[in-house]
Amino acid sequence: MENGTVTNNDTVDRTAEIAELGEKMLAWTKDLLKQHDIVPNAVQEQMLSSHVRAMALRSITGEPLPEVDASLFEEISQDSMNLAKQVVAKFGNLPVEESWLLSVHFEVAKDNI
Repeated sequence: MENGTVTNNDTVDRTAEIAELGEKMLAWTKDLLKQHDIVPNAVQEQMLSSHVRAMALRSITGEPLPEVDASLFEEISQDSMNLAKQVVAKFGNLPVEESWLLSVHFEVAKDNI
């Protein structure tokens, strides 16, 4: 645990911290989307919530994402990608690949407008 990451056994001890960060970041993300007139439907909101909470877990535990191919996200709009990058930057310690995955939630929700 020298690099600041947490082992799986420590994850249980950090459950409240993970939940708190997840809720804080989810509220921040929803506000960001609202500012851009993006309103996810109920299913999209549930999927977004799950993803942001998983991001909080990875932020605190240091658990890595599986390898992600950047070319899969070439059709995502720059607006959605920029919003996702803002969320990832707010966490402060997640890799850019998180923004690629998160941008899909934003892109899909934009279709509701």
